[in-house]
Amino acid sequence: MPRLLPAAPVQSGDPGLIDLHLHTTASDGRLSPEQLVAAAAAAGLTTIAVTDHDTVEATAVVARLCCERGIEAAPGIEMSAVANGRDVHVLGYFVDPAAPTFLAFLKKQRIQRVARVEAIAARLETLGMPVDVAPIAERARAGSSVGRPHIARALVDAGYAANTREAFERWLGEGLPAFVPRTGVSPADAFHVIHAAGGLASLAHPGRTAIDAQIPQLRDQGLDALEAYHSDHSPEEVDTYLRMAFDLGILVTGGSDYHADPAREVSLGAVSLPAPHWERLVAHRAKAS
Repeated sequence: MPRLLPAAPVQSGDPGLIDLHLHTTASDGRLSPEQLVAAAAAAGLTTIAVTDHDTVEATAVVARLCCERGIEAAPGIEMSAVANGRDVHVLGYFVDPAAPTFLAFLKKQRIQRVARVEAIAARLETLGMPVDVAPIAERARAGSSVGRPHIARALVDAGYAANTREAFERWLGEGLPAFVPRTGVSPADAFHVIHAAGGLASLAHPGRTAIDAQIPQLRDQGLDALEAYHSDHSPEEVDTYLRMAFDLGILVTGGSDYHADPAREVSLGAVSLPAPHWERLVAHRAKAS
């Protein structure tokens, strides 16, 4: 089981800032692991989890740099799953980033991501907007994870969209001309993989995923937590998911979902998980081990 790194001292009565949903250039973030940890320190974060999509490439360097800066770091992942034709993102915390079966699963996930990127590019070409996906595919072969945000940036670079938000709203979003549905594992399979790697599973941004009616069933299939605190959630949605987590007897996670994307106005640490919820996550992990 991976060991949490020591946290920086926190003043009495100040739980610090806890952001458990961050991305680096290992997936679709714009900051390198080194840049992200430096920015997290500058923003006053005391506990973080980098949750890159379907890759743990950044985990080791993030752990080392956080230890040097006195920031507590939990190994994390954001895994892609599919339920009833819809994307469902599953966050994993305290996973063993070196578990062989876990790494093999993530490699398959990244291969599927490349296939989807290539299919989207083919659609864009038929729409008269060719983009070069060779550099994107090369990233995946090097161990990084690729997806629609990389296509969105290629559209911006080619002059087809003003920013990544426009690229999604005009071309890449669900039901739009260049959208290609994801194929992949079920949420239950994602939970199993995370649990087998020693982690706990949380449903990412449920307000955006909009599958509230299925959450009780997901709990029965192994879901451990809900990401109640998220930069896309209104205060009312936060309250809704806090109540739902309490009623279902599951844990709560939270984070900014920070990508350093100028088209998405989210600052690092904009969402902080209250310390009691973090403490419950740690206690649950200790009990499971």
